[in-house]
Amino acid sequence: MSVDFKDYYKVLGVEKKASSAEIKKAFRKLARKHHPDVAQDKSKASGLFSEINEANEVLSDPDKRRKYDELGANWNNPERQAPQQEGGFSGNPGDSSSFHYDGTGFSDFFEQFLGSRGRSSSGFSQFNRAGQQGMGRTQTPQRGQDIESEILVTLNEALHGSTRKLRLQRSEQQPEQTLQVKIPPGVREGQLIRLSGKGQEGFAGGNSGDLYLRVVLAKHPDFRVRDADLHFDLQLSPWEAVLGTTVQLATLDKAVSLKIPPGTMADRQFRLRGKGLPSGAGTRGDLYATVSIHVPTQLSPEEKNLWQSLAATSTFNPRTIHD
Repeated sequence: MSVDFKDYYKVLGVEKKASSAEIKKAFRKLARKHHPDVAQDKSKASGLFSEINEANEVLSDPDKRRKYDELGANWNNPERQAPQQEGGFSGNPGDSSSFHYDGTGFSDFFEQFLGSRGRSSSGFSQFNRAGQQGMGRTQTPQRGQDIESEILVTLNEALHGSTRKLRLQRSEQQPEQTLQVKIPPGVREGQLIRLSGKGQEGFAGGNSGDLYLRVVLAKHPDFRVRDADLHFDLQLSPWEAVLGTTVQLATLDKAVSLKIPPGTMADRQFRLRGKGLPSGAGTRGDLYATVSIHVPTQLSPEEKNLWQSLAATSTFNPRTIHD
């Protein structure tokens, strides 16, 4: 099966020499536009959001970005692919690389060259070779190897749970199956979801192994995840920080009003209880909004006069140490 190359730089609309900050900015801009929770066409948005997340997953990780860049123009060179075939689709029914699945949120290209496809935890392949060498003798049933891959899960799915369709083909010789994968509420980064008996087929009548899907939480344009808590950067203007205000703050549930008291300093943290992810026993983590103060970079003549008037009138000096 042919695998299409994914130009992750093109997906995010950045140059190959783009900095980490530029990649982060591009991702956040696209993710806000195509996030399934906000997009008008949710069916189309889901695919675009997965592609954007996959590109960010690679380009925001120094190791994965280095491996991706090393593939370069020779990504489909047979000699270069040879040592990586453990993660591909070889069509050999006795090899974990014959697996193909769709619906995990990651493309075949990512799975083959940069993901975890084909990772196993049993000795099926070694046994199979030994069985071939001992042709003519009674073959002992051997359980098939477990297969591990990754599944991209949004924060909304982590909060509410969901059921995903996974199309699975164990080898080119076998028909495709459609599986229902249940994402439980409160699922965490790195957690394994087990699909019993959906791994590599057994040998000589042995049971099939299991398929394990390792959860990768999709990067959100606004929230960062720490255990069951969510963290958010709350950007305020200087006058909002000085005078106080009320802002509408998005959460995974619905927007809430947050009162900002006068004299709020940068790095102050506001805690919204129970607005995070499930933390067990019917409870949820919290949402933390951390203040950053942003100043205007372009001023009209009138605005500039007002700032100059304030500077001439105010006695405040941040470099003066007060007891």
